[in-house]
Amino acid sequence: EMKEQGNALLAMGCRAVLMKGGHLDDAESPDWLFTHDGAQRFTAPRVQTKNTHGTGCTLSSAIAACLAKGADTPTAVAQAKEYISGAIANADKLNVGKGHGPTNHFFDYYNIKGII
Repeated sequence: EMKEQGNALLAMGCRAVLMKGGHLDDAESPDWLFTHDGAQRFTAPRVQTKNTHGTGCTLSSAIAACLAKGADTPTAVAQAKEYISGAIANADKLNVGKGHGPTNHFFDYYNIKGII
C-alpha cells in the first residue's frame, strides 16, 4: 500500500514523496522515498520505546537541514533516517514528562562528550 500511495501522490505532481513506516508492526521501520527517478527503501531496526513523540517532525526537520546543507534528496533522507533512528534508540535515556516522551535529539552530542 505504501508503494501504491506514494506513486499516486507522485503522479499528482509532487517532486518527491516520503512514506513513513514507523507505525507498522514489522521488526524494521521501513520508509519509502518516491521520486521521478524511482523508489528507494530506507530501513532501521525497530526500537521498543514509548518515547516517540515528535518523530515525524524531527525527521522532516532533519531532511530540511540536510537539503539546506546541499545534500540531494535521497542522501538527505538517508542522513535524516540515521539521525532519527539514533534519537529513538537513545530516547529512554531521557526521563522527562509522562506518557509518550520525546526522542533524544542531542544523543550524539552527549555521547561524544561522554555525558551519557
